Amino acid sequence: METILVHRGRPISAGDISFIRELMKNHPDEHRTGLSRRICLAWKWTQPNGQLKDMVCRGLLLRLERESHIELPLRLRDAGGWQPSRRAPESVSVEQAPIETDLRGLGPITIRQVRHTPLEKLHNSLIAQFHYLGYMQPVGAHLKHLAFAGDRPIACFAWSSAPRHIGCRDRFISWDSGTRRKNLHLLAYNTRFLVLPWVSVPCLASHLLGKMAGRISQDWQQTYRHPIHFLETFVDTARFRGTCYLAANWIYLGTTTGRGKDDQTHKPNRSLKAVWGYPLCRDFRWRLCRG
Repeated sequence: METILVHRGRPISAGDISFIRELMKNHPDEHRTGLSRRICLAWKWTQPNGQLKDMVCRGLLLRLERESHIELPLRLRDAGGWQPSRRAPESVSVEQAPIETDLRGLGPITIRQVRHTPLEKLHNSLIAQFHYLGYMQPVGAHLKHLAFAGDRPIACFAWSSAPRHIGCRDRFISWDSGTRRKNLHLLAYNTRFLVLPWVSVPCLASHLLGKMAGRISQDWQQTYRHPIHFLETFVDTARFRGTCYLAANWIYLGTTTGRGKDDQTHKPNRSLKAVWGYPLCRDFRWRLCRG
């Protein structure tokens, strides 16, 4: 059957769109979240840990409506009901006395995975206040980490599922498109890395990257029931040189094309980013390229 579009690697046919229309007809009182969950169950559209790809499916529904294939029911908010808002993170105050020393003087450093813990609010607040990109709620698989020196936070990390297609990364890994779609969940994308502005410790950033590399796969395994074999990040070359990634033995892979994930024009529409990668095991290509 003819493919109408491809959404997050899944071909969507005219039959799929007819199925969605029929589903809405048979469940006229169902809200958008309920529809997306029914679709995920029918299509067996799940993450590797068995959770439904609910947010991905909702993105598909919005895209189908935007392209006039379907007409979705009103949002609960529009219909006068309740809908959870995505407000800016609640501000959490922390001590901002300068920390100026070397790694030895800083003392023992601990890193904690803080998603779904009381410290998540602190992590979100620090990113919102002090990272130049601000805070954005991740969609899909993601983890959050805080680094502490004693009881004082010194840095934040945010990780999410990897973008589905990055040319220079895919060439470096040497996988084909089918294998990439199957194994993309074995990569993690470093979306935010923040050393707090009052912390001045030479080599701290690369040291923290090394410590994160030693634990991220285990943390991912505990949450999502599968390991991570490769890390990646983007660096805005207009602002940064990526020195800490280089010092932590990350590999420069190339640059992005300057097009977003849903680009249809094949023309740059945003700034180019340097792409850096870090294999977590020597046989990462075999693990990522096997069927």
